[in-house]
This record gives sequence, C-alpha cells and structure tokens, in this order.
Amino acid sequence: MDDVAMIEVEVAYALPEKQKILTVQVEEGSTILQAVQQSPILEEFPELNLDEAKFGIFGKASRAPQTDTVRDGDRIEIYRPLLIDPKQARANRAAKTKK
Repeated sequence: MDDVAMIEVEVAYALPEKQKILTVQVEEGSTILQAVQQSPILEEFPELNLDEAKFGIFGKASRAPQTDTVRDGDRIEIYRPLLIDPKQARANRAAKTKK
C-alpha cells in the first residue's frame, strides 16, 4: 500500500461582515481547486460559486487553479468580484475632488 504524503494549506474567503481562514489537509500535488473543494469553505459560505470565483496564493492571482498545485503552508485566497472597475473608481474620486 502506497503512503500518500499529506500537506496542510489554508483556504481564506472574506465578505465585509464575515471572514474565514480554514485549515485543510490535502494530498501533495493537489491543485488549488481540489484543495478548495476539499475544504469546508462551502459550508461556511454556501452562496460561493467556485465556477466563477478567482483564486490566488498569498495575494498572487492564479490563472489556472485547475492545474496550479499547492505547497505545504500555502494560503489559498478566494477573491470576490469587484463591485466597480478600479479605473472607474479613480475617475469618480478625481471628479469628486474637482468639485
């Protein structure tokens, strides 16, 4: 019987009113998406749609969470969609300052 090496990662998600960082053990070589799916994050945030979510590790966005693998100690972050485009937000602030 093969011994499967396990690693520990964190899965983090935050709303303005609630934040969670959950620790989960996954097999070495697991992808970002696999680790998130194995975590209890959806129990905490059932409205979270993993098909549309963006992911990153320690603030560095992942372009391919289905294939990017995690390492022991990684913190996987699930990003919420932006409410407003950052360029538009800056333009709005600049317009407000001019008034």
